[in-house]
Amino acid sequence: MGLRYNGFETLSANDSRKALEILTTERPDLLIIDVMLPELDGFEVVKRIRSAEGHRAPMPIIFLTAKDATGDKIQGLSIGGDDYVTKPFSIEELIARVKAVLRRSESASSSEAVLSIGDLEINEETREVRRAGRSVDLTPTEYRLLHYLVSNQRTVISKIQLLEHIWDYDFDANASVLETYISYLRKKIDIEEPKLIHTIRGIGYSIRIPQGA
Repeated sequence: MGLRYNGFETLSANDSRKALEILTTERPDLLIIDVMLPELDGFEVVKRIRSAEGHRAPMPIIFLTAKDATGDKIQGLSIGGDDYVTKPFSIEELIARVKAVLRRSESASSSEAVLSIGDLEINEETREVRRAGRSVDLTPTEYRLLHYLVSNQRTVISKIQLLEHIWDYDFDANASVLETYISYLRKKIDIEEPKLIHTIRGIGYSIRIPQGA
């Protein structure tokens, strides 16, 4: 109700089956989903949504939940969530999160350039990622993290900068979440040589081609 009062058009569903049914005919700009849904939980619903999207631009998703453990946050973000809001929260906080996620989504979809470093390419229009000609399947959060690193290639980026840019100032992510996502990216991006993602001890990360490679 608070979203409607603040100018957003909304559709609602009381359970997971109804939500999936609505999404077969509607394509909202953003989905807000509670983790603790009857029948299928929110995590399973999002897995099904991401699987059905194929190569289409992913729909932004915000999880709502009373679970605030780091493991639950990592699970929600790793399966394709864009943000994770723990209860209790104010409607003002939720609206701020919604606007931030929509800004990121609009920014990503408005670009048309191809970013590259070495044999790694990111098509900003289609959000397709390739390494040495190999297609790389990334979650929305993994894509944003890689895009930011490549956009600032050869620059050392602090962990705080990455957390603020990828999850915004008011997202209570911590270093372990970031380290988990860097690990995910390395397993998908750095299969080939040379390794591109580098840890700068005590500071953060950098993406670059090693000297002599």
